[in-house]
Amino acid sequence: MKKLSHAVVTGAGTGIGAAITQLLVNNSIPVTLMGRRKDVLERTADKLGKPDLVQTIVCDVSNEKSVQQAFALAADAEGFGLVDVLVNNAGIAPSAPFHKLTFEEWNSVFEVNLHGVFHCTQAVLSGMREKKFGRIINIASTAAQRGYAYVSAYCAAKHGVLGLSRALALETARQGITVNAVCPGFTDTEIIRSSVASIQDKTGRSEAEALAEFTSVNPQARLVLPEEVANAVLWLCAEESSSITGQAISVSGGEVM
Repeated sequence: MKKLSHAVVTGAGTGIGAAITQLLVNNSIPVTLMGRRKDVLERTADKLGKPDLVQTIVCDVSNEKSVQQAFALAADAEGFGLVDVLVNNAGIAPSAPFHKLTFEEWNSVFEVNLHGVFHCTQAVLSGMREKKFGRIINIASTAAQRGYAYVSAYCAAKHGVLGLSRALALETARQGITVNAVCPGFTDTEIIRSSVASIQDKTGRSEAEALAEFTSVNPQARLVLPEEVANAVLWLCAEESSSITGQAISVSGGEVM
């Protein structure tokens, strides 16, 4: 793999983001962990055990000023420099029937899941053009490829992420930059565990019955592992993946083909 000088992962403190960070660091890639909770970021960074390869910066991806400040700090840090790899992973996934959804709730999903991708990508693109190399990897979801009931805002925002990925891939195709979306199915993270608990609380179902709401759509009848998503990200980082751009890589056990 080409020696990469600096990767930024948003939403890096837990779940898929933490797994991606772990795999990048294991491959000797310096990583800036970004997220809204400083304590969570620092706890994840400590677990990595490689302080020379990681730094943590608090960032609210929905806030343009916060993003600009965070990425300026990241690039100025000794031993890091311009960003080679951006993994737009930060996201929220509240659920509600569409007829009960307020505009404020709708907008908050777009602010994080779509506008956050916009802000962070704009923060790194000029540097990637300068280096004539870059990997922009947007963690979308199978919700970017199909619909799910009760998460209309999430589906709409993730469809936007995929559309942005495809459009930007064409704009950067001759600049040594690739732009792809990785689309996990239901993944074994805190979000799913919280959703399972919520279903149990509201319906009285057992944990196994509640979990089946998520595993039943996967032909492999299981949750995706965060490490499986991380492996797809690492592959897209490689110089050997230079011809892979504008794609939606579904990591979903065959749910989306």
